[in-house]
Amino acid sequence: MTTAPRTAIDKIWDEHVVAPLDDGHALLQIDRVFLHERTGPALLAGLVAAGRKPRHPGLVFGCMDHIVDTTALRSDKTRLPSGEQFITDFRGRTRDAGIRLFDLHDPRQGIVHVVSPEQGIALPGVTLVCPDSHTGTVGGLGALAWGIGSTEGEHAVATQTLVRKRAPQMRVNVVGRLAPGVGAKDLVLALIARHGALGGTVGGEAAAIEFAGPAVRALSVEGRMTLCNMAVEFGAWTGFVAPDEVTIDWVRGRLFAPQGEAFEQAAAHWRTLTSDPAARFDAELTLDVDGLAPQISWGTSPEHAGDVTMAVPDPERDAAAVGDLARQAAWRRALAYMDLQAGQPLIGTPIDAAFIGSCTNSRLPDLRAAAALIRGRRVAAHVKTALVVPGSMPVRAAAEAEGLHEVFIAAGFEWRASGCSLCFFAGGDSFGDARRVVSSTNRNFEGRQGPGVRTHIASPQTVVASALAGCIADARDFL
Repeated sequence: MTTAPRTAIDKIWDEHVVAPLDDGHALLQIDRVFLHERTGPALLAGLVAAGRKPRHPGLVFGCMDHIVDTTALRSDKTRLPSGEQFITDFRGRTRDAGIRLFDLHDPRQGIVHVVSPEQGIALPGVTLVCPDSHTGTVGGLGALAWGIGSTEGEHAVATQTLVRKRAPQMRVNVVGRLAPGVGAKDLVLALIARHGALGGTVGGEAAAIEFAGPAVRALSVEGRMTLCNMAVEFGAWTGFVAPDEVTIDWVRGRLFAPQGEAFEQAAAHWRTLTSDPAARFDAELTLDVDGLAPQISWGTSPEHAGDVTMAVPDPERDAAAVGDLARQAAWRRALAYMDLQAGQPLIGTPIDAAFIGSCTNSRLPDLRAAAALIRGRRVAAHVKTALVVPGSMPVRAAAEAEGLHEVFIAAGFEWRASGCSLCFFAGGDSFGDARRVVSSTNRNFEGRQGPGVRTHIASPQTVVASALAGCIADARDFL
C-alpha cells in the first residue's frame, strides 16, 4: 500500500491525531504544555474552579519570565503593579498542581521559548503549546508548536489534547548565502518587508510555514528558531524547520531529552520528519539572500522594514503605498509616531537606547556575534541605556564562561539576569526617558517597549553597532 506524499508537518500532525472531526478539524494529542506567570495563575485557578486537575503534570512546565525583574539582586517584587502577586500565585498554584516550575532563582530559569528547547523538553516531532504568541519559536528544531489562549490552555492541561483545524501549508525556500554581518534576523525581516505582515497567510488563513533551502540549512538551530519566532509576525500560524543532523547533535545530551539507546531510536524517527519530494504545499515563496544587507524597521509594524542603508519611504510617492489608502494612512501614522521624515536616511538617526534580549535573539550565538563587534569599543556617551538580557540563566552562565559579559560591561552595556524584560512594557524593566531604541526584539508597535518609545527592530549585531555609533548604523562597518 502506497501513501500520498506528505510534508513534514503532515507527518507530525498525523502522528498526533486522536480523533478526526468535521471540516478538517482533529482532536490532537499535545505532548508538552508550557505556562508562564502572566497568564498561568488565572489558567490554573480556572482549572481548580472547574474541579479539574492536570491529566499529566509531568508534561506541563512553568517558567517565571514575563514580568520578572532582571537586575542582579532581583526578588519577587517588580515595577509592575501587582507583579509580586502574579509571581507568588503562580509559584503556589504550580506547586499544588505538581507542575515543574523554573522559578526565579532556579539556575535553569529563563524565557519559556528558550528554556523549552534548551532543556530538551521541546524536541523534534513533538506537539507543544503555550499561552504566548511566539511559541512557534521551537519549530526551529522540528517541533510542531503554536500559541494558544488561556481557555485552550485549561483544556490542554486538563486533557493533554486540543481541537485544531489543519492549517494550510506554505514553504519558504531560502537560497543564496548570508554575508558576514547579516544573519537570521535580517533574513526574516527581509521576508516580512517584501511580502507584508500577512504574507504568511493562504486564502486568508494563517499558514504553517516550513522554512527550507540551503540558506536555512546553513543556520544554527538558534538561527532557525529566530526564523520561526518571527513567523507569527508574518501572519503565520507557526514556523517549522525539518530536523537534520545539526538538530540531532544540538538536542543530544540535554536534560529532558531521551538518553542512550532511547535517544538513538528517537533520532532515527526524527530523520524521517522531512517533506517528501513530491509533497504539495498550498503556497511557496522563494527568497534569495545573496547580497542581502542588514535589515532594520523604520515604522510601527515588522513589515515596515528594509535595508539599513535605505531612506525613509514616502507614503505620498512610494509605489508600494500610492493608490493604497489604508497603507498610506498606516505609513503616515507610523512616521508621525517614529518622528521620522520621508526621504531621510536611516543611518545616522540618533538613538537613546539599545537592547539585546527576547525570545528572538538572546541565545549564546546571538551574544557571541554581538560581542565580536564590541571588543575594544565603547557605547556612545549620549546613549542613556544599553542592556543585554540573556534568554536564560544557562545562556548567561555559558556567556560568562566565555568572558562575554566582561566585553559587554567594558563597553558600557548592563549585563542582566534572564527574563522577557523590555520585549514588552509589562515587566520589571524600563528605558526611563529614552525614546528611540534599536532592539533585537520582534515587535515595534506603538508603546510596545514603553509609552512613547520608538522601537527599531534589528539583529543583535545592528543593535551593538548602533549603540557604539550612537545612531542607527551598519554592522558591516564594525566587522
